[in-house]
Amino acid sequence: MKSWQLPEHIADILPSTARQLESAREELLALFRVHGYELVQPPLMEYSTSLLTRIDNGLSLKTIRVVDQISGRQLGIRADITPQVARIDAHLLSANNGINRLCYAGSVLHARPEGLLSTREPLQIGAELYGFKGIEADVELIDLMLKSLKIGGMADILLSLGHIGVFRALASAANLDQEQSSRLLELMQDKDTEAVAERVKAWRLDGMWSKAFTLLPTLYGGREVLQYAREKLPDLFAVKTALDDLQAICNAFPQQKVHIDLSELRVDNYHTGLLYAAYGNNSHNAVARGGRYDDLGQHFGRARPATGFSFDLRAFTDHLPKHERPKVIMVNYQDVSEARDTIERLRKQGQCVVIDYGLKSNVSHICTGRLAKQNGEWIVSENNIHSEN
Repeated sequence: MKSWQLPEHIADILPSTARQLESAREELLALFRVHGYELVQPPLMEYSTSLLTRIDNGLSLKTIRVVDQISGRQLGIRADITPQVARIDAHLLSANNGINRLCYAGSVLHARPEGLLSTREPLQIGAELYGFKGIEADVELIDLMLKSLKIGGMADILLSLGHIGVFRALASAANLDQEQSSRLLELMQDKDTEAVAERVKAWRLDGMWSKAFTLLPTLYGGREVLQYAREKLPDLFAVKTALDDLQAICNAFPQQKVHIDLSELRVDNYHTGLLYAAYGNNSHNAVARGGRYDDLGQHFGRARPATGFSFDLRAFTDHLPKHERPKVIMVNYQDVSEARDTIERLRKQGQCVVIDYGLKSNVSHICTGRLAKQNGEWIVSENNIHSEN
C-alpha cells in the first residue's frame, strides 16, 4: 500500500471545500450564540465507558477503541458528541440546576460508514438544551435546527416527526420483555406489517395489543395521522401524552411541511420521547436528526431532561455557497525585512499579503497588487503585479 493512501471512507478536505465548511461553521456557531447556546469542546478521545458504549449497542459498534498506554484502560474515539455534552452538563456544570444551553462543532470517527457514500469522519454540529422537560424546549430546538439547515443551503425542508413513547407505552402495557421489544422494534423499522402480525400472533398477545402493534407501521403520513391514531390506538395515558407532544410541534410550525411516522424508531438507545428529523429535496436519508434523551446524564451522576439535534456539516458541501480565496497583495521576498511594518499593518486591516519567492504560486492568479517602494514609501501598486525575478 502506498504511504499516501488514506483508509476507506476517509478523505482530505482541500482549500476550496475547507473554506466552505469553515465559513458555514462560523455562521452556525454565531446563530447558536445569539440563541443563547454556549460552545463546548469535548475531547476527541476518552475512556470508552464514558462514551456510553456499554448502554448503546449501536453506538458501541461505531466506536473505535484503543488501549491507553499510560493507564492501561480502554479508550474510545468519540462516534457521537451528545454523550460527552451530557457528561459536561451532569458533572462539570452541575452547579447550575437550571437550564444549560450548549452547542458544539467537531469531528467524530466511525468504525464503519453509515452508507456507501458516507464518510467515517463526520463534522458533527449540534445544539442541546438541558434542564427543561416541557415541549416548548423541543419547539425551540426544532426552530434552531430549521434555521441551521437554511445556513447549510438546504431548501424546501420536510420535517419528520415520531415518538418512541408510543411504542414503549404499548410494549409496557402488553408486558413485552426486553428481547421481545427489541425484536419488534427491528420489524417496525422495516415497516414489515406482515412480520409484525406473525410475531405478535406467535407470542399470543391479547387481541387489543396485537392489533395496535400491527397498526403502528401503517400510521404515517400528514398531520391527519395524529387524529387517526387517537381513534385507533388503545386509550393509554402515555400514548395520549406522546400524541399531544406531536400535535404541539405541528401547531408550532403551521407553515412547515410535516410528515408523521409513528413507527419511525431509528434512534439511539438513549432517546426517550419525541423524535424529529429533517429531509431535503430528493434526499432519502435525513440531513439532521434530534429528539428527547431525558435522564441521559444519570450515567454521570445527574439525571436531567434534555433535547437536542445534530447533523454532519460535510454532507452539506454540495449545497454550501462557494467562498473564493481573498484577493492577495504580493511582496518580493527581498523586500520583506524593510517593509515589515507596512506588511503587518495591511494584515491587521484584513488584507492578505503573501511573500513572493519568484516562483509560480497557488495565489498568483488572484493577486491584485504588489507592495513596492515608491518615492521612499511602501505602496500597493496595481500596475506591477507580476514578479520581476
